[in-house]
Amino acid sequence: MLRVKRFALGLLFAPFVGAASAGEPVTTAAALVAAVRDGAEGATVELAAGTFELDAPLEPKSKMTLKGAGLGKTIVTNAKGWKPSTKTLPDPEMVMKDLDSKAYLIRLRDKSVGVTISDMTLLGPQVHGAIFAFFSEGLHLHHLRIQDTLWCSVRTFGMAGAKIHDCEFVGAGGRWERGQPGVKGGNTGGAIFAVWSGDCEISHNRFTRSPARPGPDHESYGIKGREGRRCRIHHNTIESNFSIEFPFEGDEDVEIDHNVCHGAVSIPKYAGGPVPKSGRTFHIHHNWFRDSYSIEFVRNGVEIDHNLFDFDAKKDHGNLIAAFGDVPAKGPASFHNNLVNNPGRGVIWLNEVYNNLEVRNNHVVTRTTATPHTEGLFGFNPKCDFKTITIRDNVIECQGQSRPLLRCKESYGSVIGNNALTNVTDTARYENARADKPAGLEKPLKFECGVHNESTVDGWKATPTAK
Repeated sequence: MLRVKRFALGLLFAPFVGAASAGEPVTTAAALVAAVRDGAEGATVELAAGTFELDAPLEPKSKMTLKGAGLGKTIVTNAKGWKPSTKTLPDPEMVMKDLDSKAYLIRLRDKSVGVTISDMTLLGPQVHGAIFAFFSEGLHLHHLRIQDTLWCSVRTFGMAGAKIHDCEFVGAGGRWERGQPGVKGGNTGGAIFAVWSGDCEISHNRFTRSPARPGPDHESYGIKGREGRRCRIHHNTIESNFSIEFPFEGDEDVEIDHNVCHGAVSIPKYAGGPVPKSGRTFHIHHNWFRDSYSIEFVRNGVEIDHNLFDFDAKKDHGNLIAAFGDVPAKGPASFHNNLVNNPGRGVIWLNEVYNNLEVRNNHVVTRTTATPHTEGLFGFNPKCDFKTITIRDNVIECQGQSRPLLRCKESYGSVIGNNALTNVTDTARYENARADKPAGLEKPLKFECGVHNESTVDGWKATPTAK
């Protein structure tokens, strides 16, 4: 079985400059195939406005640029006769065996360097995805619309120094079996599915559902990753079931900031995983979260701060942070300076033992939920070392339905102090000594987020940004 070798991350890549295009833009699929096949490394292939139907993947060389006439003007799609089998889906995710890398509109040559693809629409719906890359350096994708692919839009192994920005992903990944009688799905794909990524930036992209595959049963992921290092995901608007998922592998210094997330950010790891030398695996900050199941844990070395968690009280299905494992994790994690509006089941619920957790300087407002929920806002495993769990300097207001702070009796051994509590029912069970300093956020929360800062968060309100 062929396994992908782990590749060295941490390289910095200079911008690549391709040779100028000679001649007029190509106007037919045959001319496009010939231009890519026969063009030299560094060539620019321009595509005119029109539709280009392919019956096999394009394979651009290193430093080659494919540039269309604009989104919706240049359309690259599969010919009706090119319909890759779905028997290889879901693909095996972490190995190349049984993965059909030829079921993509564009398949970069292995170990390609400096390929740029821009200004066009890449359209399924018969192919597994739009772009496949194996150990690429300096890949640059921008101003693309990728729509209605079966599994993933962009599928990569060993991506380093990449930039993916100003793209639209529409129904571009997910459960391919919808509308195909007799085909049963398994794991879920994503618009971007990157295995082993380093020093990459994903920004200013919009992820939406496809009108061709409506309904809540069409599960999808925005960005899926397996081991990311020194990557930044920022200023995206992600309208999918799971906005971002980085499970299992050894992530470090991944920054997730200034996004609008309609689904969860999932970062679980067996026993929480190792903490890198930098001390941080994930930094999740200045995001606007819209779903009451916002973050899937556990992970060690995480900081979550300065976010607005803004939930519909009628959609109270989730704990804001939830973990479902059963292996103890040593931490640490810090949850601070967040605004939490209408948590459903609670703010944090961890099934496994988790230690060295700090919850401070947050402002939480609960209201009577649809269920309604009456359980404690924080649920911990009774076997935690509660001397290492701190809940301090928070403002917690229960409006309408009163609720306890904690769920299990052992939790009252936590370090609890200087919290301003309103309509919280279990205050007699802990000291909560007040200090000579205010509770709540250390400074007002105000930031812009989403694609090109399309939304402004100002305290509890998020509104379109004035232009």
